[in-house]
Amino acid sequence: MNKQTALVVGARGVIGGNLITHLQNTGGWEIIGLSRRGGVGGTAATGDTDDIAGIAGTAGTAVTHIAVDLLDRDATTAALAGLESVTHIFYAAYQDRATWSELVPPNLAMLTNVVDAIEPIANDLVHISLMQGYKVYGAHLGPFKTPAREDDPPHMPPEFNVDQQQFLEHRQAEASWTWSALRPSVVAGVGLGNPMNLTMVIAVYASVCRELGIPFRFPGKPGAYTSLIEMTDADLLAKATVWAATNPAGANQAYNITNGDVFRWESMWATIAKFFELEVAPPLPMSLADVMADKGPLWNTMVQKYDLLRTPYSDVSSWAFGDFVFGWDYDVIADTSKARRAGFHEYVETEAMFADIFTALRTARIIP
Repeated sequence: MNKQTALVVGARGVIGGNLITHLQNTGGWEIIGLSRRGGVGGTAATGDTDDIAGIAGTAGTAVTHIAVDLLDRDATTAALAGLESVTHIFYAAYQDRATWSELVPPNLAMLTNVVDAIEPIANDLVHISLMQGYKVYGAHLGPFKTPAREDDPPHMPPEFNVDQQQFLEHRQAEASWTWSALRPSVVAGVGLGNPMNLTMVIAVYASVCRELGIPFRFPGKPGAYTSLIEMTDADLLAKATVWAATNPAGANQAYNITNGDVFRWESMWATIAKFFELEVAPPLPMSLADVMADKGPLWNTMVQKYDLLRTPYSDVSSWAFGDFVFGWDYDVIADTSKARRAGFHEYVETEAMFADIFTALRTARIIP
């Protein structure tokens, strides 16, 4: 089968947007993006480029955007009714909730609604790719066995990533398509309005520090400053996602995907500070959600002063996510040898990744 049609679910996020970019640059794909807001302006459109993907440098193949609330089962079925040509579903949608248990129903329902809508009409459906994370290993709960491996024993539920994978496993048992699950660490990329984008947290925090003339302090727990952590570049993740979805070795398998190096914030913080031309002061534990809550007026002034992209302060960063990551006072690392044994050998130097993303944010006039 020569023609391949990708349905990217969660097209406006950092992961989905960078995946679209990779598919476009690879060529040979017809691409359909799903999101609640659809194309630019919030309407379904053909040939428009998703605004987040556009910031990331998308070019080439046009993308068909469809706006749909995936929690509305009937609306999802109706919106996807004409997508008989879909060969690959790349699922990267996510809805946040206040508690771990509350995350399960909506996130499982969205995946279920997509599969229920596409599977009966797409006779050439080959693969469903699921985006997961280290929550599968209990990383969100506290110190866990590291480096984590894909075959580690499960932990006490609730955990929506696990429920989603079990749904695909049970559904695939009587289907001709296969599935894969990608498990990145903290994903870093260019994107706005995403609740889990640490690079935006750091970039805006550093930019505000510079504007105020104050040093760059690590705001997290003392133990987080010295613990080992790793990142996953969004472009690297996109390559791994397509590799797993189109390679026989990826059939019905889960893979940890990271840049390939590990670091401690105590050394990386100074490197980031140098990029922003900031002095480093000793860490000071503080809630970014609290101390950055009143910085909206300052941000608006910076937008005017530096002629930045007119982005609402609420969309430029998720301080709660920054607090979450900077609160990990234990190692957060995984074993990626399974993917290498299966044939995926790409890697990214994390220090260079940060510099590249911050440069891209400046080029796009998102930060000064």
